[in-house]
Amino acid sequence: MIKSLFTLLTVFGFAFATAQNKTDYWQQHVDYTMDVNMDVDTFQYTGTQKLVYTNNSPDELNRVYFHLYFNAFQPGSEMDIRLQTIPDPDSRMITEEKVSRISTLTDSEMGYLHATSLTQDGKQLNYSEEGTVLVVNLATPIAPGKQTTFNMEFKGQVPLQIRRSGRNSEENIALSMSQWYPKLAEYDFEGWHADPYIAREFHGVWGDYDVKLTLDKNYTVGGTGYLQNADEIGHGYESPGTKIKKQKGKTLTWHFKAPMVHDFMWAADPEYIHDVQQVPNGPTLHFLYKDDPKLLENWKKLQPKTVEAMEFFSKNIGEYPYDQYSVIQGGDGGMEYAMSTLITGDRKFGSLVGVMAHELAHSWFQHILATNEAKHEWMDEGFTSFISKLCMGEIMDLDKENPFEGTYKGYRNLALSGKEQPQSTYADRYALNFAYGISAYSKGSIFLSQLGYIIGQDKLMETIRKYYTDFKFKHPVPNDFKRVAEKISNMELDWYLTDWTQTTNTIDYSIKNVADKEKSTQITLERIGLMPMPLDILVVYEDNTKETFYAPLRMMRGEKDNPYSGIERTVLEDWPWAYPTYTFAIEKPMSSIKAIVIDPSQLMADVDLENNVWQAE
Repeated sequence: MIKSLFTLLTVFGFAFATAQNKTDYWQQHVDYTMDVNMDVDTFQYTGTQKLVYTNNSPDELNRVYFHLYFNAFQPGSEMDIRLQTIPDPDSRMITEEKVSRISTLTDSEMGYLHATSLTQDGKQLNYSEEGTVLVVNLATPIAPGKQTTFNMEFKGQVPLQIRRSGRNSEENIALSMSQWYPKLAEYDFEGWHADPYIAREFHGVWGDYDVKLTLDKNYTVGGTGYLQNADEIGHGYESPGTKIKKQKGKTLTWHFKAPMVHDFMWAADPEYIHDVQQVPNGPTLHFLYKDDPKLLENWKKLQPKTVEAMEFFSKNIGEYPYDQYSVIQGGDGGMEYAMSTLITGDRKFGSLVGVMAHELAHSWFQHILATNEAKHEWMDEGFTSFISKLCMGEIMDLDKENPFEGTYKGYRNLALSGKEQPQSTYADRYALNFAYGISAYSKGSIFLSQLGYIIGQDKLMETIRKYYTDFKFKHPVPNDFKRVAEKISNMELDWYLTDWTQTTNTIDYSIKNVADKEKSTQITLERIGLMPMPLDILVVYEDNTKETFYAPLRMMRGEKDNPYSGIERTVLEDWPWAYPTYTFAIEKPMSSIKAIVIDPSQLMADVDLENNVWQAE
C-alpha cells in the first residue's frame, strides 16, 4: 500500500534559481611555490617550499602548524593505534588476521614527511614534530593584515600502505600522491585546526599553488592545476599538432599552477592512457587510467558520462569555476581533490560512473564551499551523496521513484541500533566506523531530502544554489546553510538543524485512532519520537479519490506550498510540538475512507513506517 501510494505521489519536480547576495567572511590566504624531486625506484622525494602566508584574521599569530600526513603510515602512529583499537577497523587497512597493515610496515615501506630546515623571512625557526603535526614557534608574530614568508626544505617517503595516497596500489598504480607535502593548517574564527591524521578527511587554507615535479620521463602525471609546459612535456597534454622534442636525460620536470585551491594532488604511472574531453562551454576533462584491455571499454564510456555529470552539477549547484578536471585511476576507492579525483578503476560500468559522479560532486561541496570535514563531515559527504544520487538518476536513466530509499534504510538501521552518535561528534571520535559512515553519508543526505519535505522541493534546490553562490570559497558552517534555507522558505528552521544534527532524537509518528463522529471522521495522530515534524496526511476514499491534509509545525512559523499538484489540500491548525497527540476531523463518514497515510512521499525519516498507515477493515 505504501509503495503504490509513494509511486503515485512522489514529486521530484525541482526548480532552480540563481542567488544574488554576497556574505563577507575573512579568510586566511597562502601561496605555495614547491620544487620536488621524486625517485621512482625508492619512492623517496625531496622538495623545497616557499610559502607566503597572509594573516587576514583580526588576531596576532605567534605560531603556526603544518600537517605532515605521511607520518601516519608508521608503526605506532595514531592511525595505526586507532586501527588496532576500534571495533570495526577499515578493511582496506587490516590483514585477513585482523592485524593493522601499518603495524607491519618496514623502514623502506612506511611513509614519512619531515621538515629538514625552516625559516621565516630569513630567520631560522624552532619547530617540533608531533606525529602528523609540525608545531612551529615564530621568530616574529604575524600581525593582522600582514604577510610572512616561510622557506622549508623537506623530505618524504611514499607509504606502501594505500589509504587514499600511497604507492603500488592493488591496481598497480605507481604513485597516488595526495596529502604528500607539508601543508599549513587552517586558522579561522574558531582558531587553529591542527588536527592529527587518524582516519578522516581534511580542512585547508585557500591559495595559489606553483608546483614543479621532477621524475622519470616515462611516467605520465595528472592531478590538480594547469600544466604550464605542456608542449615540452607531451604525454597527451600538448596542443593538437605539436611535435614533442625528444627529451634528453632520464627525467622530466612538470610545472603546474593551481589558483584558489586548498589542496594539491598528483598521480603518476608509466602505463597511463591519457584521454581528453571538452565540456561544452565548460572545463577540459582529463582521464588517466591504466593501459589494461579489461578497463578500456568502461573508461572510454565513462568520459561522456563525466561531461553530463559536470553539466548537471553546474546547472543544479552552480557554475564550476576552474578550467580543468581530472579523473585518475589511483588510490584505494574514491577520494576528491582540487580539480581532480583518484578512483579505483577496475569496476563494473555503473559503479565506475557512480564513484565518478560522487567524487565530482565533492568539487562543489568540499573544494569550493569547503566545510571543515573534521567537524561537519555530513555537510560535505551528505550533500554530495544527495546531489550525486539525483545526477545518477538523470545521466544513467535510473529508477527515479525514490533515489534515496537505500539512504533512509541505512539511517533507520543506525537509529534503531543504539549505536548512533550526534552528527556534531568530531569525525575521529565516533566509536564505530559504521556509525560514522551512516551519519556522514546517509543521515547527511537525508538532512537535505527531508528538508525538501519540510520547505518544498523547489525551495530546497533554490536554497542549495543560493548557498553555493553566497558561501563558495568561505568555509561555511551548518548555521550558514540553515540561514539561507530560512530566507528562501520564510520559515524558522533552528529546531530542525538542532534536533537532526546535534541530538540522536528520532522521528516517529503514528495514526493512533480513527473514529466515527456523527457524519464526520475523527483522526488522532501521535508523536512518539522526540523530534517534531510537520505532517502531510493522505486520505484515500473508497471511490479512489484522494485529498491531503497538512499539519504545520507551529515553531516553523510558516507553511510549505502544496507538494501534490492536482490533489486538493486542507491546511490544518499548527501542531505545537509539546503536545503528544493531535486530532482533526474530516467531514465525511468513516465508511467512505479506504486508507490514511502519514507522509506518502516517505521523505520524512520516520523510524517506524508500520504505524504510519491505517486501512479500513
